Amino acid sequence: MIKRTLFILGISATYFVQAQNISTIQNTVDVYSGSASGGSSKYMGMAGSMGALGGDFSTLNSNPAGIGVSIANDLSATLNIESNKSTSIFAGSSNNYKINNTDLGNVGGIMVFRTGETSNWKFVNVGVNYSTRSIENYVETPENNNLIYDIVDNDGNVIDNLTFKGHAYNRYGNISKMSIGVGGNYDNRIYAGIGINIHSTNLDQYDTAAFASSKYNSVDAYDKQDTPFSESSSGFSASVGVIGKVNQNFRLGAAIETPTWWSVARAYNFYEDPYYGDGVGNEDRKLSTPMKAILSAAFVANKDFSINVDYSIGLTKPKYKVYGDAETELNNFFSDNYKSLSEIKVGAEYRIADFRLRGGYGLASNPFDSMSISTLSENGDTGNRTFDNLFLGKRNTLAFGVGYDFKTFYIDAAYQNITSEYSNPFMQGSSAYNSGYFSPDYIVESDAFIVSDVKNTRNNFFITLGWKF
Repeated sequence: MIKRTLFILGISATYFVQAQNISTIQNTVDVYSGSASGGSSKYMGMAGSMGALGGDFSTLNSNPAGIGVSIANDLSATLNIESNKSTSIFAGSSNNYKINNTDLGNVGGIMVFRTGETSNWKFVNVGVNYSTRSIENYVETPENNNLIYDIVDNDGNVIDNLTFKGHAYNRYGNISKMSIGVGGNYDNRIYAGIGINIHSTNLDQYDTAAFASSKYNSVDAYDKQDTPFSESSSGFSASVGVIGKVNQNFRLGAAIETPTWWSVARAYNFYEDPYYGDGVGNEDRKLSTPMKAILSAAFVANKDFSINVDYSIGLTKPKYKVYGDAETELNNFFSDNYKSLSEIKVGAEYRIADFRLRGGYGLASNPFDSMSISTLSENGDTGNRTFDNLFLGKRNTLAFGVGYDFKTFYIDAAYQNITSEYSNPFMQGSSAYNSGYFSPDYIVESDAFIVSDVKNTRNNFFITLGWKF
């Protein structure tokens, strides 16, 4: 069966010429290195900005010293209602897709232990935070009939024409995080804490293009080499932090979180291997994500109003343990193109008797430098283009929350709107590394990327029921 194609010539960046899947680069940062962790509705309503305030088990995500601020036992559970919409725009057309999920997204609590009257250590507390969230995402780029790939036989004769009918990145899965921490209160002035974090992820990733055959008058789906793939991963990290009261109104906090050391087990489909043909492969990978530093400041005007600012920055870069050329290429890519990911978050709470009103804002930077790659335009022309937001873009988070304290029981609710925009590359596949798109009949290969513009919007609601005792 003829399985050859005339691929479009172009000068692609050197780090793309081998058999790397774009999904692997995106998932390394978006899933495994992501900073978005779940928490209580109070935490989410303040955009996750509580690093110097503490008093909630969700502060294990930013500063475990916050556990030591609590003076009452606290248990709660949070329902997550999530909506994720991605819109991909190319050649004047757009496709959008919305995914809705409802889950028990977070449970946690703090157990408070008073140490006695004679010690300067007032409390030593234990906190637990378990969160889980869906990482399902679907980005479908519309068709463009101007893009036609010529299929040739071994003698160079054109035997079919394939018209581009769209592309989709499709990801299913969940990520979870269990954090356990100990926090101490020293003389009501200094709070110190340490935490450990156990991570797990399961995902299925697809990278699929559709083409219409002029010869057979049919549309077929083509899978990128080494896709679809499934990953089952577990990880571990630790954190340590401190909060100090400058005076009764001002607090400063600092924390360090180690890299998350991931063990990734992957199963993937491969096609047209010179030795094995088509089949299923398995591989294990070790990944360490960036170490992070978090600096915080809080102003507590009185018992009714407080505001907090958190700033986090990555101190290292993602790095794979090298087992072969694939890990070497990934490490070279991140070494050359990944920059320190930073995020600033501001959150505030205002109390009116037993009623709580909260708000917050967060801005996470683009984790990649500008990059130039060979692209295929909507008219079929090939040329180099430079992108400021390739793969992922900066992320904006706007949050609101309300709550009511019934003394023993409380109920909180929160809303978050999270938006990001980025350039979405696909369709590159080199014949030299057998990394094209495959169907039972043909292989489509191209040195140039097609790039669409993607806007992602998430509208998430959270409802927490809690008990203090």
